[in-house]
Amino acid sequence: MSVNKNIAYPPGGVLMWIIIYLELATFGMAMAALAFYGAADRINYHQDSLMLNKLLGTINTLFLLSGGFFAAYGVQTFKKNQFELSARYLLGSIFTGLGFLLLKIFEYQQKLASGLDMNYSPFFMNYWLLTGFHWIHVLVGVVILIFIRRTIVKNQQSASLEDIEAGVAFWHMCDLIWLLLFPLLYFLF
Repeated sequence: MSVNKNIAYPPGGVLMWIIIYLELATFGMAMAALAFYGAADRINYHQDSLMLNKLLGTINTLFLLSGGFFAAYGVQTFKKNQFELSARYLLGSIFTGLGFLLLKIFEYQQKLASGLDMNYSPFFMNYWLLTGFHWIHVLVGVVILIFIRRTIVKNQQSASLEDIEAGVAFWHMCDLIWLLLFPLLYFLF
């Protein structure tokens, strides 16, 4: 009896998908708590949400979506043995990830300069916890992509497709979480 490799062995391996599901569940519970408390204190959450910079949030969304595009093409070109092109696509993901991180630091500095820290309100406590935890994940994703790219550049033939798919799957998890966080924090309240 043959096993369908796509089901038994998802891209990046089963362990990576267990990690991704655990991360999604963790963020999901935190976002559900934000929505619950936001519904209970709608006026204050709305007023606090208006203090977020929607333009910076939108630019960061474009950074992560572009990074996801580049990462996906990095895997596809690697599968076609186009190693240099794969490395260039992954470099695009790295740069967009760094753009996200730097722009978020700028946004954090604006918030702190305005006194909008974790103690300002329940909304901003949630904002800092959720976006800070996500920021750390994006940083980890960038580091993973740097190592994957370096492996492709130095050891083209011996680079592991499973490792590349695992790193890119983690990157896409960061994209997905931001695509849920962004509208929840910046627009729904």
